[in-house]
Amino acid sequence: MKAVCWPLAVLLVSAALGLDFEHELSFSRRENPVFLLRRQKWNKEKRVKRSEGFVGESCYSLQHHGAKLQEDTHTRVFNDVSGSVSLAWVGDGTGVLLVLTTYQMPLFMFRFSEPKLYRSEDHGKTFQDITDLLNNTFIMTHFGIAFSPDNSGKVILTGNLSEGKGSRILCSLDFGKSFTSSDLPFQVLMQITYNPENNSVLAVISTLYDLWLSEDFGLHWKKIHDTVCLAKWGTADTLFFTTNPNGSCSEKGILELKKTTDFGRSFKKIGSRIYSFGLGGRFLFASVMSTTSSMRMIHVSVDQGEVWDMAQLPDVGHEQFYSILSSNDDMVFVHVDEPGDSGMGVIYVSDSRGIVFSKSLERHLYTSTGGETDFTVVSSLRGVYMTSVLAHDGSVQTVITFNQGGNWRPLKKPWNAECDSTAKDPDMCSLHIHASYSTAMRLNVPMLPLTDPNAVGLILAHGSVGDAVSILSPDVYVSDDGGYTWTRALRGPHHYAILDSGGLLVAVEHSPIHPISQIKFSTDEGQCWHAYNFTDTALYFTGLASEPGARSLSLSLWGYRQPVFNQHLVSITIDFHQLLSRDCGEEDYVQWLAHSDNTGNPNDGCLLGYKEKYLRLRKDSVCRNGRDFVITKQPTPCPCTLDDFHCDFGYYRAMNSSECLEQPELKGKSLEFCLRGRKEQLQTSGYRKIPGDGCEGGIQPERKVIDLSKKCASNLLSPEFLSQSGSVAPIVSVIILVLLVCAVAAGVLLIKKYVCGGRFLRQTSPVTMTILMRTFWLEIEVENSQVNIKPRVDPGLIY
Repeated sequence: MKAVCWPLAVLLVSAALGLDFEHELSFSRRENPVFLLRRQKWNKEKRVKRSEGFVGESCYSLQHHGAKLQEDTHTRVFNDVSGSVSLAWVGDGTGVLLVLTTYQMPLFMFRFSEPKLYRSEDHGKTFQDITDLLNNTFIMTHFGIAFSPDNSGKVILTGNLSEGKGSRILCSLDFGKSFTSSDLPFQVLMQITYNPENNSVLAVISTLYDLWLSEDFGLHWKKIHDTVCLAKWGTADTLFFTTNPNGSCSEKGILELKKTTDFGRSFKKIGSRIYSFGLGGRFLFASVMSTTSSMRMIHVSVDQGEVWDMAQLPDVGHEQFYSILSSNDDMVFVHVDEPGDSGMGVIYVSDSRGIVFSKSLERHLYTSTGGETDFTVVSSLRGVYMTSVLAHDGSVQTVITFNQGGNWRPLKKPWNAECDSTAKDPDMCSLHIHASYSTAMRLNVPMLPLTDPNAVGLILAHGSVGDAVSILSPDVYVSDDGGYTWTRALRGPHHYAILDSGGLLVAVEHSPIHPISQIKFSTDEGQCWHAYNFTDTALYFTGLASEPGARSLSLSLWGYRQPVFNQHLVSITIDFHQLLSRDCGEEDYVQWLAHSDNTGNPNDGCLLGYKEKYLRLRKDSVCRNGRDFVITKQPTPCPCTLDDFHCDFGYYRAMNSSECLEQPELKGKSLEFCLRGRKEQLQTSGYRKIPGDGCEGGIQPERKVIDLSKKCASNLLSPEFLSQSGSVAPIVSVIILVLLVCAVAAGVLLIKKYVCGGRFLRQTSPVTMTILMRTFWLEIEVENSQVNIKPRVDPGLIY
């Protein structure tokens, strides 16, 4: 991706910043500079929204907003010429921001100046230059800043010595006010990771693929294992990692999976022939190669790798892949790639154990080249996900699920948008969301869909309205009910952010060619937009920076005043406290029922087994939720319906249908699957309850599992077994008893022949005797808890 008007790009590491540096394909249409009115049109036959009756008065209620914002707009010009910038928020709600600037040639990676480090304690309004604390260390741009996730104030800066002799870390215990430097006995390969149970314990892989560990926050390090390809922290001080006995990480499929629970003092091998592994929720996943082919299969463990089960998913070949799209403590979404370079696959959803999967969505878009998928978790409401499918005509279309993959449907057409040229019927079309695939295709999409757990029901996304995703310049759409209904909020592509737990939305027009001087904001979830000119000198904009968590009322805009050389980085921070000066009271909130579309139905809002009522801010209330705002909800159980069940193993649900149908290829066949190392038979009417669903009574389809007591093999731990079912003591006892009997019988025979002068023994030399004794042996097989003893003759030892 190349920058526009300047040769060097600004890179913001924090995932919440959303900065953009791409030269997009088209230029967006401009809005009215005064204010933008998005007035809701109501239809009684449509979903009843909590803003019903609101007619847009708040578009005029913010009097003199420009003057109020001007009082709290802060500009900082960084007087060092810098081409790359890394930002990191330290802690939650602390307002501490670290800014690292470096300047280097993109082609030759040659640094023209020393890196500089700045620190702010007031959300970016003012900065202090703390470069002298770097101690001549070149901090790495991509993963040089790592802060503890527990808000303890611990920060690690990782870099190289100015002489190019090794790596160095600088550790802080006080949110970056001071640092202690320590030279490392190795070169780092990736970002240092914190133990989630103890933030003083650190782990990192070196450029030589050695695994290093520190138990005293970086003061001392010890190498605990050689040739480690990937390492991840689990729970309870457990560190998982893959290693190759042959000393190479380029050969996937022959790796070993190990873990240590005592910081490298001992290790336990928990898997072999590993292709890859991952963690999600309470699940540990491993992709395991078959011993007889190039196929591989997913295995799942819920006890830190002590016991594994084969996931009931199709095998994939070397040209295919698995992908864990999302996982929590209840269930797992897995993409299984189709054979060949089709760019699509099937989404499967698991049961509560992560073992038995059923088909959820076919023709799921997932490119095999770049690995782009549009799968998006709507984090503010349970069970809501969006993604894209590849239609039979090759077009990309967006679908959404509200019940954790139980069924999927297209997005509704926004009331204030028209169907574009992709629509066969000008009055019948859907909204399609631009996500990762669109950005990979270099479409004019500066930001991915945005949701936040603290902003209930809010989704901001770029989209097009038609029969498929359009290559034309997209508009910005907003949903305030978790994706059921949508409104076109802004014309053309924008950068956007959610502030004050959803009480404030901000946006900046995406204009990579021309400088900008205006920001847009909304206090009613995107219905009305106001404009504010934040500077007299236009800015070549590179991105927004707001504190993660969507609770802040401050926003920073970053960019440059000059388009080419001699450009200086500029930060403009706008604080909206002066505008939203009043704290919200009880009268500012209304009760809102999630997933509600028919208030006359007693089961209205029932999803995943219960209703959820929230207190949400009224659209016409101009006040601030504040950092202490806590989401309150009231769950109420519902009777079970078919929508509370996934289609069971061997069944599927057609789009826009609640009924589960048997997969055609499995009709008339017994449904057998491997569970806990044993084949079991499933008797089902086609349904199993969705994990995490809390419904009570109502429809309860029968589901029964019958143990067939047949061992199903796996090669995760050994070529024979996946896990032991039952005790092996009786089998071992039988084997030992047989061996003892054989030994006694052989001894009696030899003594008899020797004492009695047996002719056979006397005519045979001692060497020949030994060979004859080795010729006859017993083969003892253990299969399905049974012992089989067979006499064998080794032909290679017969003369």
